[in-house]
Amino acid sequence: MADPTRPTPPGTGRVRGAPLPPARPRIRSASATMWPVATLEYLELLARDAAPVEFEGPVLAARAAGADADTLAEIERAKALALQVRGVLENRRRRETELAALFETAGDLAALTDVDAVLEAIVHRSRQLLHSDVAYLSLNDEQAGDTYMRVTDGATSALFRAVRLPLGAGLGGLVAQTATPYATADYFADARFEHTVGIDDAVGDEGLTSIVGVPLLLGRRVIGVLYAANRTVRPFGRDAIALLVSFAAHAAIAIDNARLLTETQHALHDLRVAGELLQARTTSVERAADAHDRLADLVLRGGDVDDVAHQIRAVLGGEVLIVDPDGRVLAATAGDAPTPEQEPALLERVRATSRTGAAPGLCAAPVVAGADSLGVLVLRRAEPLDQADRRILERGALVTALLLLFRRNVAETEGRLRGELLADVLADAERDPDLLRERARLVGADLDAAHAVVVAQVVGDRARAAQAATFLASRHRGLSAVHRGRLVLVLPGLAPREAAALVAEEIARAVGHRPTAGAARSDPGTTAIADAHAEATRCLDTLLALGRAGEVAEAADLGFVGLLLGERRDVGAYVRTVLGPVLDYDAERGTALVRTLQTYYAQGANLSRTGAALHVHTNTVTQRLERVTQLLGEGWNAPERQLEVQLALRLADLLRP
Repeated sequence: MADPTRPTPPGTGRVRGAPLPPARPRIRSASATMWPVATLEYLELLARDAAPVEFEGPVLAARAAGADADTLAEIERAKALALQVRGVLENRRRRETELAALFETAGDLAALTDVDAVLEAIVHRSRQLLHSDVAYLSLNDEQAGDTYMRVTDGATSALFRAVRLPLGAGLGGLVAQTATPYATADYFADARFEHTVGIDDAVGDEGLTSIVGVPLLLGRRVIGVLYAANRTVRPFGRDAIALLVSFAAHAAIAIDNARLLTETQHALHDLRVAGELLQARTTSVERAADAHDRLADLVLRGGDVDDVAHQIRAVLGGEVLIVDPDGRVLAATAGDAPTPEQEPALLERVRATSRTGAAPGLCAAPVVAGADSLGVLVLRRAEPLDQADRRILERGALVTALLLLFRRNVAETEGRLRGELLADVLADAERDPDLLRERARLVGADLDAAHAVVVAQVVGDRARAAQAATFLASRHRGLSAVHRGRLVLVLPGLAPREAAALVAEEIARAVGHRPTAGAARSDPGTTAIADAHAEATRCLDTLLALGRAGEVAEAADLGFVGLLLGERRDVGAYVRTVLGPVLDYDAERGTALVRTLQTYYAQGANLSRTGAALHVHTNTVTQRLERVTQLLGEGWNAPERQLEVQLALRLADLLRP
């Protein structure tokens, strides 16, 4: 017997739930053969899932063939049964499709990576399975006290996609407030809902008429609403509402999973950040401990500022530079690397404030001892320094200050000893030589080496000049002292003129004024140092007498005056100094420039008489004298140099074999 609760397939013309007509007894007649044929046709129609309209074919064919009423009734009953079977099969296929969609949604939730993608899939599948024009999902905003549109599918109105519904207003507001599904075939004509201008305008702008909404529930709490809507009057049945409720349950799970995932990700992020901070802190502490050990060991083993620079570089990276208050480099790891453009301004600011400063790619810490500025420690590094690294740099500056103070004290002690030794040598060069050598050895000097002796007349702060001279002598393992109001330096391994220029440069940097200095070469031994001191003093007095203050010179630089003042009186060297280029030119080319000069002066500098005496044309004499000018330089025939040139010519003639 047929189930009276089964839905009636479309096209049967029978009220749903009414029993099928009773089977009539089959009559054996000519038309009775049509019944099996019609039954077979209906089976074929079911097999190929034919449209409902095709099921009228066997009935029409029987009528056309003149079948009797009983046969037609049997065929009609067969049609009704076939349509009923087709409806059952169609309902099962639809249910399978819905279950497959729900299964796919569950799979999306299991592999949840993007909650927005899952919600979009749910809304899209709801629209497809319900064959609705639009589907959308809204979420409650607990802080604002309303609901807002989260996902839409099929919507075209920007106003509709941006609408917000107060709780209790409209269909969705009522669903969110009561946690109950609501459906309407004509929203604008339905008085169950509180119509507001904003909601009605948005729904009207989208053109929606039939709407169904079901709550998104987490436990008993409504977190949003899932909707389906049509732009025409098409009511939603119980099956559609039940399907939408299933999708809403999945959407609620997706949202809750996303919340849990987000909270877990935030917790993991916080944990990772805390771990990174702890690791960074541990690294900073370890680096600070390493820097402390390195610098402490450096101080204990008597290191220098250069060692500080390399240890800071080893700990912090980058390149390190240590400069004194005058900007002179005391130590550097970067070699001849170019100076960053902003470095001078940073150094000036750090010196002025005595506080650590930074600029892009730079950090500088002051090297101070009390109120005394000793310099600046600079780190050139692309990465900015954190607080721990800045403290390491400042600790390096403190160690640098200690080493510089120690160096200053040692230098002052050594300077005093060196000054006392040099004063004793100059006062009595004949006193016990072995004792003087031993005292020199104790301060790192060697009296048995060749030296350059420099005597300087200082203008300005003499105390500061004396300190600069002491540091210079210490660096070159020499001696310095203030003797009879003048600075005296004895520097080994340097030529006299080179030593005098170095002394003048160092003192000028210290006091701001270039001194006048005379220099002489000393052979090994204390007596030779005293003799060289006397010659250097005469050179200094001569420079002052000639009005050449601020210059440096040795005897060879003073012309014939130096020849008279010098202890060695090297005539050949003097001649070479004055006429060397001319002598070399004659020797290489066989010319007679020297003879031309001798004749030129002998004839009272008269070109015509000089040409006649040499038996050459006056133009030839002029050309030769122009060549002399090229070799000796402009001014060789000036009054102040004529005497030197003529004296050199006479001496050259005497020295000729």
